[in-house]
Amino acid sequence: MWQVSPQARRAGVKAGLTVSQAIGLCPTLRLCEADPVHYDDQFTRLLAALRDVSPVIEAPELGRAFVGTDGLERLYGEPGKIVEKIECVVRSAWLPTVPTEDSASTVEYHAPRTTHLFSVLLGFGTGKFVSWVAATHAKPGSAVIVPVGEEARFLAAQPLGVLPLDSDTHRRLRQLGLCTLGALVAIPEQAIVSQLGGAGARLWRLAAGKLLEPVVGREAPEPIVASMTFFSPVTDREMLRQAVAQLLDRALKHPRRTGWRVQEVRVRAELEYSASWMHAAVLKEPTADRDRVAAPLNTRLEQSPPVKAVERLTVEFTAFAPGTIEQQLFARDANAAARAGRRRALRAAAQEIALRLERPMLQHVIELQPSSRIPERRYALIDYEP
Repeated sequence: MWQVSPQARRAGVKAGLTVSQAIGLCPTLRLCEADPVHYDDQFTRLLAALRDVSPVIEAPELGRAFVGTDGLERLYGEPGKIVEKIECVVRSAWLPTVPTEDSASTVEYHAPRTTHLFSVLLGFGTGKFVSWVAATHAKPGSAVIVPVGEEARFLAAQPLGVLPLDSDTHRRLRQLGLCTLGALVAIPEQAIVSQLGGAGARLWRLAAGKLLEPVVGREAPEPIVASMTFFSPVTDREMLRQAVAQLLDRALKHPRRTGWRVQEVRVRAELEYSASWMHAAVLKEPTADRDRVAAPLNTRLEQSPPVKAVERLTVEFTAFAPGTIEQQLFARDANAAARAGRRRALRAAAQEIALRLERPMLQHVIELQPSSRIPERRYALIDYEP
C-alpha cells in the first residue's frame, strides 16, 4: 500500500502494508493502481495554486501542504475567510479527488485519472501539528478551526495515533495505559523523557500544544527536464539504463545547470495503458558527475523496474547546491558556461586571488605582431580583467 484514504486509515490500513494485509483489516477496501506521475503533476498544480494565497508553502510529502498564514488577516480577514480563500484556489486547480489537510492547508489525494470527484479537508490552527490534526477531523467541503489559546483543550481528546510515533513507541505508551494525548500530558514531562529519551520530550510538548512548529517556506527552483519518447515501447532494462544516461548527459549540459551541482534527481516513465512509474533520489553528496547521479536511478531500475513497457522517459533535476569556483570555470560545455555566467565566475575568482595575494596574478596573452621575426614582438602578457 502506498497512499491510504482517511476511511481506510481508520480501519487500521496504512502505507507499507501488503495488499493481503490491508484487505484482512478492511475487507471492503477498494484498490486503485498507482499512477505516481499523474499524482505528482496534480500536486505540483495544487502547490502553484496555493502560492496565490501565501508565499510560505511547505510540502513535507505528496498530498500534504502547509500554508503559512501569518499576516494574511490584513488581506482576507478572520481565519474563516482565509480558509475560504484557500478552498477557492484549491478548487480552481481542478484536482481529481483531493482530500486536503492543512496547517492552514494540507492536501492528499488517492484517485485514478478517471475520477472527477473533488473533496478538500482543511484545518486551521497555530502550528503545523495542530492544524494537521484539525484537518483530519474535517468533513469534505468544510474546515475545523482551532482558536488561538485552545490548542491544549482541542488536542487532549485526540488518540495517540495522531502523534508521529513508530510502532515500538506506540506499543510502549499503550502498555502504560495511555490512549489519548490528554492522558499523556497528565504524566510529567520528565517521566516521559525517562521512558522515551529526547524524542519523548518532543512528543509530550506536541501533545500539550506547547510545541507550535511554524511553516517553513522553501524556494522551489525551476527543474531542469530532459525527455525522450520511444518509437515503440521499451521493456529492456539495459536500453532504459542507456536512455537514462543520455538524458542525464543532456540535462547536465543545460545552461542553467552550469555552476550548480545536482542535489535531487528523479526519473518518470509513462507506461502503456496510461500507467506510470517514478523514482526520486536525494544524493548524499551534490555532484555534477553523470555516473554518480545515475547510480541510485540504475539501482531502482534493477530492483523495481516499471511493470509495463515504457513509452516516454523523463529525467528531472529538482534541487541544486552551489558549485565551486573551479566547477564554474571549467564546465565541460564552454558555450553553456558562457551563457550561464562564466564571466561572473571568472570575475569572482580574479577578485579572490587579488585579495589573498594583495596584487593581480592573472594575465592573458594578446596578439601584437604574429609574423614578426622577433619572438618578443609577437605576443604580450597583460593583466586579466574579466
